[in-house]
Amino acid sequence: MPTLEKIIVQDFRNIAFQELSFSPNVNCISGGNGEGKTNLLDAVYYLSMTKSAFSPSDRFNFRYGCDAFSLAGTYAMPSGLSSVITMSVSSSGEKKVRRDDKPYARVSEHIGLLPVVMVSPSDSALVSESGEERRRFMNAVLSQMDREYLSDVQQFNRLLAQRNLLLKKGTPEEDYLEVLDLQMSGYAQRIHSARKAFAAQLTPAVSRFYGILSSGREDVCVAYRSDMDQAPLEELLRGCRERDFAMRFTTAGPQRDDLVFLMDGHPIRRAGSQGQQKSFLVAFRTCFPWWRAAISGRFSLPIATRSAWPESWIHLRRTGLISNARAELLKSCRRWKRTGFTESRPWAWRKSSTSISGR
Repeated sequence: MPTLEKIIVQDFRNIAFQELSFSPNVNCISGGNGEGKTNLLDAVYYLSMTKSAFSPSDRFNFRYGCDAFSLAGTYAMPSGLSSVITMSVSSSGEKKVRRDDKPYARVSEHIGLLPVVMVSPSDSALVSESGEERRRFMNAVLSQMDREYLSDVQQFNRLLAQRNLLLKKGTPEEDYLEVLDLQMSGYAQRIHSARKAFAAQLTPAVSRFYGILSSGREDVCVAYRSDMDQAPLEELLRGCRERDFAMRFTTAGPQRDDLVFLMDGHPIRRAGSQGQQKSFLVAFRTCFPWWRAAISGRFSLPIATRSAWPESWIHLRRTGLISNARAELLKSCRRWKRTGFTESRPWAWRKSSTSISGR
């Protein structure tokens, strides 16, 4: 898997200029509040996903007083060669993404080249907020693995927007709706199949990692809920057409899909304590390497080799993990190819790191 060896950040959020080289194992970045730890990790995420992990708009990513920012990362590729990814964004909206000085025809072509996962305090929205947050997570993960999935989501959303616009006008032509419904159905079926497989494969990975953090006190699982569990999209849309006319938007389909997080069979949102929810979220985010390995066929869960882990950059400030959970997390991260942590209180991790390194 590609691993980040060096990064250069200029005028990104509060970072004027920074050039860093990384250890091939665990990297812990410490510093006071507001010094740019999270922004550095966001720059790493941006190099993989061409967008911020925290802000949907680039207008919040420019350093104050600047009208452009740039990022560059040097990666060791599976071929044994190095590759340089550069990105430059201007306040006019122009975004240039290059690999070894060669521009991509479309930015979306870059997605999936550099797998990445981030854990941050804002992940609490995955448990507490609406299904939109969880769908966004599924899309972000699956898009890194499957470019056809990314294309299907983009095309489905385009057709969905057209359908909703017709419904909003109040007098849509039913023949035209039939055509849109038929076009949407194929994309929706592939999206549904990919998400259903994702949830099924993710559960053993989440359960295993949560067991490490919680010493096996509870069982957790991830359940997928979709309107399309009942019928194909075309049939669903036909059945709810009158309701769509009344509501003036599409009321069934994969845009309503959700993931349900369960602990001992109960929704963790209601049954779990704050500590249990935080441990679950860390397990949920960081089990991505297990899931990726499971579907790639490189090895079976839960056995792993060090060279198979993807890049993992983790923001663990204020996660609330107790010391033994920190130690178990660090032990597991030793198997990964490259992992980064940020922490404003390095002493909080010192005991845990000493217990696994002997130093």
